[in-house]
Amino acid sequence: MSGNEAHLLIVDDDERIRTLLQKFLIRNGFLVSAARDAAHARRILAGLEFDMIVLDVMMPGEDGISFTRDLRQSISTPILLLTAKGETDERITGLEAGADDYMAKPFEPKELLLRINAILRRVPQSDEDAGIPKVLHLGPIRYDVERGEMWRGEDLVRLTATESQLMKIFSATPAAAVSRNELVEKLGRDKGQAQERAVDVQITRLRRKIETDPKQPRYLQTVRGAGYMLAPD
Repeated sequence: MSGNEAHLLIVDDDERIRTLLQKFLIRNGFLVSAARDAAHARRILAGLEFDMIVLDVMMPGEDGISFTRDLRQSISTPILLLTAKGETDERITGLEAGADDYMAKPFEPKELLLRINAILRRVPQSDEDAGIPKVLHLGPIRYDVERGEMWRGEDLVRLTATESQLMKIFSATPAAAVSRNELVEKLGRDKGQAQERAVDVQITRLRRKIETDPKQPRYLQTVRGAGYMLAPD
């Protein structure tokens, strides 16, 4: 998905930042809508679907992390959090709430553009011409590799864009360990311990959707000294 195909929703209570971001992203080929707070965003989301949400954390009323957590109950639209707080704990909290990535303010607009495009590339694209789908069985879960869909019985399991990309990475080499560094690279993120820790958080969230007991994973295993491995039936 490229910029001229994607519709973004910017949610920020600072009118100056909201307007600057909207103009910058429009110049770079995106369709952009804007909301001043979570309540305003909800009204917009009730009538429109978006390819991505860029969401400020520190807003009056409902903050961005609470809003993210609530959105994840119903939609899997990619979410990028903007936060003035640079502490690791704050960023991890955002990822645990369901965000796909985060950026600390102040930031360079070009970096924001790179992050947005990286996240959009993770979103699985439908393939109507795909043949017989390859399916991985993970206990009661089945994962359709061709379609990038996860099912529990007749129920579709909602995956975020990052979770979808992780499943795509693991399913390409089932029963083989993938290092944290390799996962960081394939997710299009900067290298470093903070990003490796962010990957650990995403793995924890993904396990909650796959495993009967996420604390004792059977299918998404930790391989000591090597990384993570998907071990289907």
